[in-house]
Parts: sequence; structure tokens; C-alpha cells
Amino acid sequence: MNFIYYIFYTLSKIVAHAFFQYRVIHPERMIESGPLILAANHQSYFDPPLAGIASRRAIYFLARKTLLTVPILKKLLPHFLVIPVDRDGTDRTALKHIIARLHEGNGVLLFPEGTRSPDGSLQAARSGIGLIIAKTQAPVLPMRIFGAHEAFPKNAKKIHLHPITVVLGNPIYFTESELTSSHGNHRDLYQHLTNRVMDAIAQLKLPEASS
Repeated sequence: MNFIYYIFYTLSKIVAHAFFQYRVIHPERMIESGPLILAANHQSYFDPPLAGIASRRAIYFLARKTLLTVPILKKLLPHFLVIPVDRDGTDRTALKHIIARLHEGNGVLLFPEGTRSPDGSLQAARSGIGLIIAKTQAPVLPMRIFGAHEAFPKNAKKIHLHPITVVLGNPIYFTESELTSSHGNHRDLYQHLTNRVMDAIAQLKLPEASS
């Protein structure tokens, strides 16, 4: 964890706990070493740091490539371990970077839905995460963020101090048979893997709602 990342990580924790009553359910499920895909629902601009501070190690994030055109962000984002992504189409360069970081034994945060939910509910997932799983065989830690939509929803101009909770699921270790093209073609395989991850995210509930 580099110094700038550490500073942002620490400040994010302080703000999350002080203003949003931030808590992590089942923190013992986090994998703190080796390759890992952190797969979370996407409700808010707050989601990357909220998911990131659930881990004790630095993790890689995705961000729109256009952010690098802003001078100060162009200097800062590499310290935050950001992988730039072209949102206008399939970004093979970004995919190669994600796969390379996982092969190096790093953690990478991915949002299977691809973009923020307009109403806070889970959206249909894209097959990109399935491709990455198939290419890296990395375990996946499903995460579900509750309260971020209420705190700072899509297109909002005002932040609300609403409690935020991150629930961690059990890691998913895909078997060799699951990672082979026995589903008709590669596209079907990637969608199958993606669906399994989204199903795991959907099953995560707040403790109060699971009793």
C-alpha cells in the first residue's frame, strides 16, 4: 500500500465511520493475500472506497479513462491503483491489465452490473466478469453494499448521512469443470460464471432482514 493510497484509505475509513455508521458484516471472509476478485453491487460513486476499505490490503479499481484528462486526477489516480477503462465499448487493454494484476496475486474490485443502479436495486450483470474468472481462475468474494443509494444515489446533487453496511459473502472457488466451455460456447460460459456471482450477491442480506 503506497503512501497516497494509505492516506486516502485512512481518510475514507474515518469519514465512513463518522458520518455513515459504516460497518462490515463477516469481515473474516475477506481474503487478504493472493489473487482475488471482489464483486460488488453498484449503487453510488461511494462504492469503490466503501468496498476498498473492507480489505486490509490495497486493491485495484476501475475508472473511466476520461478522468485521466483532468490534470490533478491524472497524477493521483495511478497512486490509487486505478485501471482506466473506455466505457464506450469493449476495452481489451483494460481487460489485459485486470488479468495481469490478478495473475500477479492482487485483488481487483469489479462491479458485474457495470454501471450504477438508478434505483438501488440489483441490475442485470454483464458477462465481462465471467470472462475474467475464466481467464484467471481467481476466487471471487461477493459483496453487497446497503445504504449507498440512500446516501448518494445516481444523479444526486446532495449527500445524505445514511447508514451504510457492507456484507461479505463466502468466497467462491470455481472448479476446473466450471471453467471449461461445456455451456455451448465461450459467451455462454462467461454468462454462466457471471450469473453465479450475481446470484451470490443477491443472496446477501442485512442481519436484521435475514432473521
